[in-house]
Amino acid sequence: MAHTKAQKTVKGNRDSKSKRMGVKMFGSQDVNPGNIIIRQRGTKVHPGVGTILGRDFTISSKIKGKVEFYKKLGKSYVRVV
Repeated sequence: MAHTKAQKTVKGNRDSKSKRMGVKMFGSQDVNPGNIIIRQRGTKVHPGVGTILGRDFTISSKIKGKVEFYKKLGKSYVRVV
């Protein structure tokens, strides 16, 4: 026979909300100033020309143009041209 009769849900038994990370604007897409290009944790992709890195590592566009991804010395970068 079970020792506990009726159970409530445990207080910490919930999963956290997903943070919707990832690439929001892909290569050769048009962007306007302020558009978010990548949401990330840490600098997996580094900001290049025409982009700005936010304090939560979000890369946004500073200028109007097209998104371009490239690699330099083994690191990934994104720029707006």
